Amino acid sequence: MATIKFKTNINCSSCVAKVTPFLNKKEGITSWSVDIDNPDKILIVETNDLSAEDIVKTVKRTGFEAEPI
Repeated sequence: MATIKFKTNINCSSCVAKVTPFLNKKEGITSWSVDIDNPDKILIVETNDLSAEDIVKTVKRTGFEAEPI
């Protein structure tokens, strides 16, 4: 299992609520969380087989940005 971290612009609980259905539905994500208290709004994703690019594309579909760190 891989842990991939991203800097995002998901900055509040309402924003987290917007991405939740997309990340929960995404095949290959075993768990995820967003640290909205961190200045960089860190998204942490646990996955068995997805690349960082797969996750970035999923986040972008929700209207937010994600950059691997």
